[in-house]
Amino acid sequence: MSNKGTNIEQLIGSSERIGTIGSPSSTSELTLDILGTAVGKKLVGELALFRFSQDGKPHYALGQITEVQLKNIWLEDPTMRSLARQRGQVNPVSGLQDTHLGQMTVSAVFSDIGNGYEPGILGTVPATGTFIYLVSDQILNSLLDRYKKEIFYLGHVYGSTPKLPLWFKHFDTGENGAGEAYHIGIFGKTGSGKSVLAKMILLAYAKYHNMAIFVIDPQGEFSKDARGEIRDEGFSLDLSNVLSSLKKEVIIKSVRNLILDRWDLFSEIFFESPFFERLSIPKGENRRIASEVLAERLQKAHITLQNLYRRESFDCAWEILGDENVQRQFYRSEQSRDRFKMIYQESDRDEFFNNFWKPITELFRKDREGSISVDNLIKQTFDLNKINRPVVIIDLSKEIASGLFWNETIQALVIKRLLDGLTYSAESAYRENRFLNTLVILDEAHRLAPREKIENEKQESVRLSLLDAVRTTRKYGLGWMFISQTLSSLHREIIGQLRIFFFGFGLALGTEFMALKEIVGGDPNALKLYQSFRDPHSAFDIASRQYAFMTIGPVSPLSFAGTPLFLTAFNTPEDFINTNNLRCG
Repeated sequence: MSNKGTNIEQLIGSSERIGTIGSPSSTSELTLDILGTAVGKKLVGELALFRFSQDGKPHYALGQITEVQLKNIWLEDPTMRSLARQRGQVNPVSGLQDTHLGQMTVSAVFSDIGNGYEPGILGTVPATGTFIYLVSDQILNSLLDRYKKEIFYLGHVYGSTPKLPLWFKHFDTGENGAGEAYHIGIFGKTGSGKSVLAKMILLAYAKYHNMAIFVIDPQGEFSKDARGEIRDEGFSLDLSNVLSSLKKEVIIKSVRNLILDRWDLFSEIFFESPFFERLSIPKGENRRIASEVLAERLQKAHITLQNLYRRESFDCAWEILGDENVQRQFYRSEQSRDRFKMIYQESDRDEFFNNFWKPITELFRKDREGSISVDNLIKQTFDLNKINRPVVIIDLSKEIASGLFWNETIQALVIKRLLDGLTYSAESAYRENRFLNTLVILDEAHRLAPREKIENEKQESVRLSLLDAVRTTRKYGLGWMFISQTLSSLHREIIGQLRIFFFGFGLALGTEFMALKEIVGGDPNALKLYQSFRDPHSAFDIASRQYAFMTIGPVSPLSFAGTPLFLTAFNTPEDFINTNNLRCG
């Protein structure tokens, strides 16, 4: 046997035995007879291992213990149950005749090929009496030695001490490449730790210089962390310093820096604004025509988008609206035109300029400090000739847009513009036989792509764009990470396209649990283990909070079989940074 084989045999020999393979067992699920020395230990969630021979080669199978049952066949007899009910205990049956049975689902098998280990399958069931051992970090390191450069850690095996090895491969070909993009979903209630987990995964991908990351941040949470705005409480991961230590360029742009660069956007935003409301044109077809006609006439007057904020541009727009021929286009009846004329003539032009025109047109202004057009930003992100490609974060939060005309509909219009630019860039790269190798992270996905149709036309257009993107962009090397508080209300098409899932606390009831059950495939033991997750906020203090996740998909060298794995995320930034050698400074 190879030195590595000898080494792992020594490691296994010094590991704790917790049971043996019992009956009945199958290649999909094993029954364990728990040893008397281990019945007092916490076993559910533990990563366990057994060795067996298959095709004349040593093999090592690993999996998590998903359930432990207590059986006492004597106490199942009606007479003995009656005695137990009267006396409490029936000596010498109670306790002494108990047997503990465990359920273990095998997630990975390694075959010893002499100079290392390669993935295998559990093609036979080892004999009863085969010992089951607890897995240690040393055993995992030995089995995964050839993959050690690819391994990344988000936390420990659920309820245990070994770290759970994961891998996040970039979306291009070559070393450490997956050869295609993956769509990822992170789900859980508010406070389940999903945003922190998403930031950890962002850093896992940020290790690759040839990979770009694009974050659409509706709430501004990623932006704050990337600016180094550290909070006093909770998991304060300093993205700024860690990304700097990875030599990753970080570009943070807010709506104040983003130059909108389409006339149709101007028309749509103007339609949403109170400008026409104040001139007696309520929302509807007339206002839409007025917005489109105004945009068209301004272009004919050679007014550019970037100069709309100027007073002379407003004066031109005001004169256009005063033209009776223009008024006839959006008001056909003379009575309506007369009402419009009266309000128009009585209106304070300065008030309209300062209160309604400027907050809109500032979105298109070019000479703002640190400003960049959407097209240029996307080109900068997706420049495949760059050796070290950037992390781009777009802060679309309401608080950062103070003084600008901004609401959920305008936010949706901007997101739609970004989505269209991303998809177009991906298609262009693909036509040149190049992979975009980019991950797009989308927070609050349940708001942007719900299962049901959205009444607001602009928000519905975002939903449709996202659905189209997840169907088509994977082959272009453009992957999406959706972060959502809910599973059942996210569009089925998006869920169906996801390859990697992380499920945090909060999906164990009602329609959420039914949706979870669909994805897991009805594995009862995995679902029971998921239901054992505690609410992190039920802990006595912040330091003792535990953020547990169930993960499914090709995210770990221990998940060859596609079975769920369970982990507890690191609850301090120091543990995460030190374990993954992401040292700052």
